[in-house]
Amino acid sequence: MLIADSRSRRTYTALALAVLMAIVVGSALAFEHIGGYIPCALCLTQRTPYYIGAPLMLGAAIISLAGGPSWAVRGLMAIGGLLMLYGLVLGVYHSGVEWHWWEGPASCATSADAVTRDAGSLLGDLSSKKPPSCDSAALRVLGLSFAGWNVLASAALAAIAFRGAMIKP
Repeated sequence: MLIADSRSRRTYTALALAVLMAIVVGSALAFEHIGGYIPCALCLTQRTPYYIGAPLMLGAAIISLAGGPSWAVRGLMAIGGLLMLYGLVLGVYHSGVEWHWWEGPASCATSADAVTRDAGSLLGDLSSKKPPSCDSAALRVLGLSFAGWNVLASAALAAIAFRGAMIKP
């Protein structure tokens, strides 16, 4: 009975991590594509741990659900925790650049579309949209920029992942 309990806890933890990571990166994509916030290069870089982590945690959940070895599931969750720590470091770095505590990258170019490809809307977009800058927050909610919120999300997800990795069989 204890094995089934620890296996189900690992499964639910890995599945929760996959869903939460997808929600975080999905929110960033929604702010970009629905809200019109054009991400800078550092913003795009901060999404990478989520792009890797969400499918990895889904894989961990599937392995656990299928009765696979606990060491594999625990190892994948530990990797997910490390990815979230990397995301936390990226978020702290970007937040520091936004608060002008340290210098950002020399080039803050992005590959995100800043203007429309529709010729009729081109002039309107040129006057309404400005290219992103790594050293200024596009939006602050409760005093935190997107990068600041990423720090909190990454820290919470790292804690969950490491705790899940410690669930013994």
